[in-house]
Amino acid sequence: MDSVNKNQPEDNYKDLGGSEALEKLNELVDSAETCFFCTRHEGSARPMSVRQVDEQGNLWFLSADDSHKNEEIAADPAVKLYFQGSTNSEFLVLDGAATITRDKAKIKELWTFILKTWFTEGEDDPRITAIKVTPGQGYYWDNKHGKAVAGVKMLVGAVIGKTLDDSIEGNITV
Repeated sequence: MDSVNKNQPEDNYKDLGGSEALEKLNELVDSAETCFFCTRHEGSARPMSVRQVDEQGNLWFLSADDSHKNEEIAADPAVKLYFQGSTNSEFLVLDGAATITRDKAKIKELWTFILKTWFTEGEDDPRITAIKVTPGQGYYWDNKHGKAVAGVKMLVGAVIGKTLDDSIEGNITV
């Protein structure tokens, strides 16, 4: 019996860099909206909402200065981010370096009213910080032609007994 990878008629691997990687990063992060934000501290995975992906591909978050996360970043800036946009596609894992800032202009840019749930004094809350994650290496899994085409290919493949996978994966370097 052939493995799934040997049974696929299409090329399903493509490394991305430069503008192509930045476009895919934005697409996957927009779809997921949140990620598991992991520091090197044991048991440190926590869900975080990405507030922005800037033109250079840096990911921005807001966090409280008294959080364990900020403490862990101060001790070791290496982080890993895990994204899942949908059940069968739009996966991304990124290694990065995190830095913490109190830049009021950046915090104002990232601010939305709902964040008052965590920062009760608003965008001027003295505890609020912005975290910038500069991505290093990453890996993505997605589909090539959108969810509708991928779904049709899965259905047809099931009917005819042949893998018609529409997946694509590879390294991503922003």
